[in-house]
Amino acid sequence: MQPALNIIGEDLKSVELQFRMDLQSDVPLIRKVGEYVLSSGGKRVRPALLLLAARLSGYEGDKAVPLASVIEFIHTATLLHDDVVDSATLRRGIASANTLWGNEASVLVGDFLFSKSFLLMVKVGSMDILRVLSDATTVIAEGEVMQLLCTGELDLTEEQYINVVRSKTAILMSAACEAGAILGAVPSEQQKALADFGMDLGVSFQLMDDILDYVATEEEFGKCIGHDLEEGKITLPLIHTLLHCNDSERALIGTVVEQDEMSLDDFRSVSGLVKQYGGIEYTVKQARFYIDRCKKHLQQFPASSVHDAMISLAEYVVTRSK
Repeated sequence: MQPALNIIGEDLKSVELQFRMDLQSDVPLIRKVGEYVLSSGGKRVRPALLLLAARLSGYEGDKAVPLASVIEFIHTATLLHDDVVDSATLRRGIASANTLWGNEASVLVGDFLFSKSFLLMVKVGSMDILRVLSDATTVIAEGEVMQLLCTGELDLTEEQYINVVRSKTAILMSAACEAGAILGAVPSEQQKALADFGMDLGVSFQLMDDILDYVATEEEFGKCIGHDLEEGKITLPLIHTLLHCNDSERALIGTVVEQDEMSLDDFRSVSGLVKQYGGIEYTVKQARFYIDRCKKHLQQFPASSVHDAMISLAEYVVTRSK
């Protein structure tokens, strides 16, 4: 991410300050939980995308930083809700907020962040941006429900899974890029190109997360390895494996997916099959496919240091280890 940080590093620091200012509340727990999640790490990819898209679109005003903070507000709210739904105990290598303060507090603080984000959007004064971001939050909620309905579904197709990923993960990256384009008032073709860039980047980002759940260490990944499998989430490495394994191996995977608790031996058995049938390699190939599409979308814009930084950010997604 270094080329991007060279351009927007100071702006990202301002986003952190803006986030803390926007967290002000008469209820101390809201600020405590919000700042805990914010300070727990993360590469700030989503606010970075908005800042870079605005720069690429020629925007030089003062609304990019507040909007980037809104994007991080929305993302933080989804993290709080996700960890409750997934019964997660780790987030970015440290205890998740629901582990420390309970599910009720995590859900309610997440609700506050969602609500506050709309207030902050209104202050920016752009109906187009409000439409894009409010549409995105609606799609995210739909994606969460879609994922819930797909839990334990061994016949889930790659197309169905990618649709879940677009809704649950990629839409916010797409909205961040599109909001930056709207700030810059670029033509509709370029606005769509940036929205598509964010969407394909988001799909690739999630596919690499899918891989890390099987191959990274907890220290690298910042989450419990195998947690997706234990929760019954059928991600792309497993979808590919299920298409190629034999009936007895498929039955084994089904048994592990259906269990409430997964042993280390269970995880090793399934991860071994994923590696045996090339699930990791196939998912990397698909992640690369979406990154290559990202580059094509940016052909709508002339060469520049910002253009190069966005390409570099896309490349980072398929090489990261956490």
